[in-house]
Amino acid sequence: MSLPLPLSLAIAYLVGRRRQTIISIAGVAMGVGFFIAVSAMMQGFHQYFIDKIIHVAPHVVMKDEFRTARIQPVTMQHPNSVVMLSGVKPRDERRGIRGGERIAQEIAQIDGVSVSPILSGQVFLRYGGKDVAVNLLGIDPVKEAAASNIQQDMIGGALSNLNTNSTGIIIGAGLARNLGAQLGAKLTVVSPQGVTLIMKVEGITRTGITELDYGQAYALLEKSQILQKRDQRINLIKMRLADVNRATILASALEARYGWRTEGWQETNQNIFGLFRLQEIIMQTVVGAILIVAGFGIFNIITTVIHEKERDIAILKSIGLSRRDIEAIFVLQGVMVGIAGALLGWALGWGLMQLLESFPINMTDESFMEIEHMMLYRTPRHYIDSGVLAVLAASISAYLPARRAAQLRPVDIIRSAA
Repeated sequence: MSLPLPLSLAIAYLVGRRRQTIISIAGVAMGVGFFIAVSAMMQGFHQYFIDKIIHVAPHVVMKDEFRTARIQPVTMQHPNSVVMLSGVKPRDERRGIRGGERIAQEIAQIDGVSVSPILSGQVFLRYGGKDVAVNLLGIDPVKEAAASNIQQDMIGGALSNLNTNSTGIIIGAGLARNLGAQLGAKLTVVSPQGVTLIMKVEGITRTGITELDYGQAYALLEKSQILQKRDQRINLIKMRLADVNRATILASALEARYGWRTEGWQETNQNIFGLFRLQEIIMQTVVGAILIVAGFGIFNIITTVIHEKERDIAILKSIGLSRRDIEAIFVLQGVMVGIAGALLGWALGWGLMQLLESFPINMTDESFMEIEHMMLYRTPRHYIDSGVLAVLAASISAYLPARRAAQLRPVDIIRSAA
């Protein structure tokens, strides 16, 4: 079965300018290939980060602070007064969530929510003549095990050892390496309040997040309260949800109910997510520029073909081809270049991903996260999106000169050639 005339002519024109056609296809393929590889790399890292956050950080956290400063009583009493009272010193309040244990118990009654009350504070760990400042979390081991993945992150010792040794402490793997301490080592723990305790290393954790592995430790809640001189006080309530997508809604409801600042994991990391969005915009701009350049190449080729084939266009119109048929000849050229470029770009994108994934990355000492190789997110969506964009860009680039070709009049062409 013979091909339709417009399609046959489109193929003939492309084959007739083979070198320019190959360059155009290569330009589209580069855009598609880089789109796939960069999208996989960006989304892979974003997904890795989110998985780490969901695995390590609390899904919702309540803090001993208010989202906005409290309004002074005089302002509340006389909101529209013409006299302004300045120099008011806010009343000093003892830090901590008032009624924290009760609030934690009430939140724990919500289905799908595990709760861990915590007292967090800075301390100095001293071992072998070396001092390191860390954030010490006072926890209830049973509740913390339910509200976090700390047990899965243990690479030495056990969380339950805190129940058998009230002066036990659990430290991160990076911190242990920094201090030169191992399981069973006795550390001198000094708080800013001047309290000193000798604590034994009962466990070592490794989360893969450098900030936590090098700067965080765990002890019994009661011992942390002694070190901070804050009896019966907590300043954080960590929550872990069965459905992580409920974090924002639950945080808003709890803050409205209790008044204390409560954040979901999305809000806590919103600055980083904003940076991710900026990266995506930059990536889309770069890939879009590549496709635009490829589109100019297609536009240039078809414009040149139209100029060279004006006599042919006049003959085709004179034998009965309509304006739509003429447009179809040149638009089909753009579509075929787009399809060929997309297919080649898919192969290029797959190859680039294989290459990126093969490179080892050493980000285990000074980086925020521990990454050993490039994280790639593979999905058919990247191939579909890139293919659609390529064909669309090529078709638009071809349509503009094709429309001009369809408007040519055979009489004018014959006269100009005479």
